[in-house]
Amino acid sequence: MRIAIVTDAWAPQVNGVVNTLKATRQQLRSNGHAVLMLTPEDMRTYSCPTYPEIRLAYKPYARIAAALEDFDPDCIHIATEGPMGLAARRYCLNHGLDFTTAYHTRFPEYLRARFHLPLAITYRWLKWFHGPSKSIMVPTPRMQDALEESGFRNVVLWSRGVDTNHFKPGPREESTLKRPLYLYVGRVAIEKNIAAFLQMDLPGAKWVIGDGPMREELEAKYPDVRFLGAKPHEALPAYYNCADVFVFPSRTDTFGLVLIEAMACGVPVAAYPVEGPIDVVAHGKSGILGEDLAQACFEALNLKRSTVREHALCYSWEEATQQFLRHLNPVRKARPLPVVQSSIA
Repeated sequence: MRIAIVTDAWAPQVNGVVNTLKATRQQLRSNGHAVLMLTPEDMRTYSCPTYPEIRLAYKPYARIAAALEDFDPDCIHIATEGPMGLAARRYCLNHGLDFTTAYHTRFPEYLRARFHLPLAITYRWLKWFHGPSKSIMVPTPRMQDALEESGFRNVVLWSRGVDTNHFKPGPREESTLKRPLYLYVGRVAIEKNIAAFLQMDLPGAKWVIGDGPMREELEAKYPDVRFLGAKPHEALPAYYNCADVFVFPSRTDTFGLVLIEAMACGVPVAAYPVEGPIDVVAHGKSGILGEDLAQACFEALNLKRSTVREHALCYSWEEATQQFLRHLNPVRKARPLPVVQSSIA
């Protein structure tokens, strides 16, 4: 098949959406599909408000329209709700083409945390955006239930995977690091609830890998925490393997790809029992889920790293991509043949 994927999230951004789309593209191409990625790369862009590291495409409609017409895809998938996604949605509706969408990020909760925007306003807009979609792909069953309860239709499950050959147990540098070592990997922003981790009184050391609008403020407030900045995908396994516990304080993530990356390296997880972790982490086996996050960190220290790794092996990019393929929809609706008037009386 010829598959066009439209996304506002792409390199040099480092996040779960980008990693998911890159892995999916690789799997699709390995299975013989032609994939066109339409991204802000090589387009005129501007900084996302409060996230200067995120670049958004400026008026991308003409370039998206030209690329889709030239590629002539069998299926179109719109991965994000930004300017690229809006332009692709408009093109599809203008030309009577079916498409699918994905719900990767809980924008209503993020916007409420950052700008105090009421949830109802953002959810109303998201229903408008996803309304024409033939399938709204979400990463977990709980997210599927939550959207359906909010009035979304055609919601289907598209899980996530992990490259277990890349993310795997490795050297731990036992003699040189202060223990226990608690690690956070992700965006350093208010919606990630990272302060809940940093303010906990835990023995040992805390590391933070990632960047974001709150980094400077939190570095000044928590001088004993090591802020290591963003790291490339290929470097992450070494940092995971140094950790004794991976701490995931977010209450708004729809999945949390970093959870299975950490578990694939054998690192037990401590997280809240909320959407995302509750679907991904096997409580008592690959991590500890609890409202007392500090207690969850202490209990996670007792889990066997081999058992944690075994649970992560359940997540396969091959199976996730097969789910993705099953939910795609052909772009062109069946149209009746034109009626030809006969010239014979």
